[in-house]
Amino acid sequence: MGSKDRAGNVIPAEEGAQEKLAKVLYGTAMGRKVLKLLVQPVVSKAGSRFLDSGLSRFYISPFIEKSNIVMEEYEEEEYESFNQFFTRRIKEGRRTFAEASSLLCAPCDSRLSVHKINKDGTFYIKNTVYTMDTLVRSKRLAKEYLGGMLCVFRLTVSDYHHYCYIDDGEKTPNYKIPGVYHTVAPLANEAYPVYTENTREFSILKSKNFGNVLMMEVGAMLVGKIVNHHQKLSVRRGMEKGFFEFGGSTVILAFPKDTIVLDDDITENTKDGFETLVKMGEVIGRKAKYEDDNS
Repeated sequence: MGSKDRAGNVIPAEEGAQEKLAKVLYGTAMGRKVLKLLVQPVVSKAGSRFLDSGLSRFYISPFIEKSNIVMEEYEEEEYESFNQFFTRRIKEGRRTFAEASSLLCAPCDSRLSVHKINKDGTFYIKNTVYTMDTLVRSKRLAKEYLGGMLCVFRLTVSDYHHYCYIDDGEKTPNYKIPGVYHTVAPLANEAYPVYTENTREFSILKSKNFGNVLMMEVGAMLVGKIVNHHQKLSVRRGMEKGFFEFGGSTVILAFPKDTIVLDDDITENTKDGFETLVKMGEVIGRKAKYEDDNS
């Protein structure tokens, strides 16, 4: 799956270490044998301990150069570990939400694809079929999203790994679903239903403008640790919800039927097999019953 920017330009694919590793692990017989070990939580925990250590800071400079990260966007800080660098904060004002609260904005920097949730609860990402039942492990909850829309925000290792609430509302407690840690690279999704096998955490945002929004964070290979700040809480649009530690990770938002209208370029890109490059706070759609105000 390739990607496009909002102007319709195709983004040249850059094959980094993560993509090369995915090709070996998911595309070869020997790789699939190694994969059985690498996806286990114990491996991710060991990786996390190393990336929290002072030894890991020597990987920071090469990572910045290889990933073409513009450090001028981020707060100045002396990093004592790779994870401290990876969870760096962007400077104030670099990611802002549109003023009209009826506009739907991206919760994070990512590559976005959008998918219709069918009446039977199935949806397709690339050529892999999923069901809402297996995603949330609840038939009752899954029924609330039949006929709705699923937005998949896939973060790569070079993205800003913090994510925000998309609207004012009441947040429910977090619910964690234990699992393994596949990479979320498109190649892995073609081989395994990664979003229903990986460790993930979700809650519901009873939002002002978009109905009861399912908010889910999915961990990924070699750490991908999910750090959510809040349990049950009244939240505000643009308020930080949490962040991921090292690893390409994913934020999923599910919307009930007839609550949102997504921008045409994003839906067309997904139909054509492209993800759309978006930034936190960028407008990606609007509530279905749009009123031209700033409420």
